[in-house]
Amino acid sequence: MRQSENPDQPTAGGEVVLGVDTHKDVHVAAVLTPVGALLGSATFPTTADGYAQLLAWARGYGTVCRAGVEGTGSYGAALTRHLLAAGVTVAEVNRPDRAARRRRGKTDALDAEAAARAVLAGQATATAKTGDGPVEMARMFRLAKTSAVKARTQAINQLKAVLVRTEPGLRESLAGLGRTTLVRRCAALDEVEPTDTATAARYTLRQLATRIVALTAEIDDLNRRLAAVLNRHAPALLAKVGVGPDTAAALLIVAGDNPRRLTSDRSFAALCGVSPIEASSGKTRRHRLNRGGDRQANAALHRIVITRLRCDPRTRAYQQRRLAEGKTPREIVRCLKRYIAREIYNAIPHTSPPATAAT
Repeated sequence: MRQSENPDQPTAGGEVVLGVDTHKDVHVAAVLTPVGALLGSATFPTTADGYAQLLAWARGYGTVCRAGVEGTGSYGAALTRHLLAAGVTVAEVNRPDRAARRRRGKTDALDAEAAARAVLAGQATATAKTGDGPVEMARMFRLAKTSAVKARTQAINQLKAVLVRTEPGLRESLAGLGRTTLVRRCAALDEVEPTDTATAARYTLRQLATRIVALTAEIDDLNRRLAAVLNRHAPALLAKVGVGPDTAAALLIVAGDNPRRLTSDRSFAALCGVSPIEASSGKTRRHRLNRGGDRQANAALHRIVITRLRCDPRTRAYQQRRLAEGKTPREIVRCLKRYIAREIYNAIPHTSPPATAAT
């Protein structure tokens, strides 16, 4: 641990505020008094012992009830869980303002101090996700599935590219087959030692097809595990029209394992980027599209809207009514996304059960 203290400030005995600048190997922490005086800063390793040392060091200055942490969803995730388990309220802190950095310079200690000052000033008000329940399990399953789907798509495209350039006899024997049959036939090709372009093509087709089969099995397993977690945690959400496991996972991930941190459906809509933003000036009163928020959650709401416009009578009736009022199709979709965000928020479990292993 590397530590520095402000010799002009006495050790506080009451409440203090902790700020942490997180990194892969070390975290830099700073402690402020309630009036903003810097008491000290120190560096700790990103280990279980390091987290315990960090909190013990901060408590040496006083009672730690609040903390501002940068990167609670990445490098600071494990520290955030440790602080929450110790009863400390953790706020998500964005990186310091660039103008302030130009004036003051950039060091990890200054960033940690800025995180604590953001909590004191009330600028950091977003409660960090706990990341310790079924939603975090769903996030990891979905992450692995997304990468497996991308790898399988790449392998399929490569297989077809090799097939286009291979010898006519082999290409003609595999012509006109569906994707599944084509992959199965390529995986069943005789294993040969590549000695020329023809045998190299056979060898490559067999390897790519084998990879596709393995990735498909991996995707199917992850789909099963994702569905099992969601069925246990949020069956009411899956019962909504147009909501499938992938869509539900994207929306639950935005809320996190502690959705009580969201004060209303308005905050959830803002997180999804579907809350209207006022853009009025002078006598003009108008709202514009919210270009912020989680884009995957926004895309999930868009898919729900498109699905309901195809098969849900209530949504189609709403569309026809708003068209008659002069709304454009794009404006109607935006309105529907906001309404569906409210419906999804009310279907999200606000009391999370403990995480259990998926079967």
